[in-house]
Amino acid sequence: MEQVVYRIRRFDGRKEFWQEYRFAHEANKTVLWGLLKIKETVDPSLAFVAACRSAVCGACAVRVNGEAMLACETPLDALLERFGATLVLEPLGNFPVIRDLVVDWEPKAARLAEAKPWLVPREEFSAEAGCRQSQAEFRRINAQTNCILCGACASECNKLTTGDDDFYEPFVYTKAGKFVADSRDGAAADHLRPVLARGLWKCVHCQECVTKCPKRVAPAEDIAALRRASIRLGLADNQGTRHARAFAGDITKTGRLNETTMAVKTDGLLKSATRLPFALRLLRRGKLNPFHFPAPVEGIDGVRAIVKAAKEAKE
Repeated sequence: MEQVVYRIRRFDGRKEFWQEYRFAHEANKTVLWGLLKIKETVDPSLAFVAACRSAVCGACAVRVNGEAMLACETPLDALLERFGATLVLEPLGNFPVIRDLVVDWEPKAARLAEAKPWLVPREEFSAEAGCRQSQAEFRRINAQTNCILCGACASECNKLTTGDDDFYEPFVYTKAGKFVADSRDGAAADHLRPVLARGLWKCVHCQECVTKCPKRVAPAEDIAALRRASIRLGLADNQGTRHARAFAGDITKTGRLNETTMAVKTDGLLKSATRLPFALRLLRRGKLNPFHFPAPVEGIDGVRAIVKAAKEAKE
């Protein structure tokens, strides 16, 4: 391969346009090297952000052929082998774009602050004694400390793509989860209430935040841990908790869901009644049978044993 082509989605503050750049291939370089090559030798007007060049600051995250990644640590040759000589570069998804590959973090930072991502020391700690914790307690939050706020998880979040009114960026849940799980923190409910109000139970489990995180943080697992913590702390009067309990109850009882009663158990009779027109349409098309009460599946004892083991498992 003699030449590499970067096809870049640019934005000048008023309109979007695509521009192609060609440069000579050099072995063992990174995606960021290509961007710097263009800026230094072809087009100084191309805007992007980079700082540490060591996968520590997270500033250089971009989308390459539809996947968010850190430009500074991603080997260019690996992408060329996978996608061919032309790579399509775009700014992170689900972010407002300032210019070219530069996205606006200010609104994201404001949303992150709502979850109070800072330590609220327990009352027994003092300025003199400090906030100590054991190695075992630190290991419980060690994974979340690796989050560098690069935005890759938010870029690829399918729930966020549908709108951010009722869902936070995945890194917000990770940051909140870190302090909820921190043995030194004395305000778990203060971290939980904001994320409960903003979609904690609305994650669609696509796992894109997990597979695209360059630091191997798992926001989807943090969301699951926050859900368990909210129930444990009694913050359970919400649709998500009721749905989870109804789901677990059906599985334990018969090994399958009863969709006829699921809505009533989740939303209550009054709210479910507002969906009567929808239910009638399902009835007319044979998608819903109110008289169907599923019998236990074959092997239900095994299913119940799995549920029991899950309940007894330590977090």
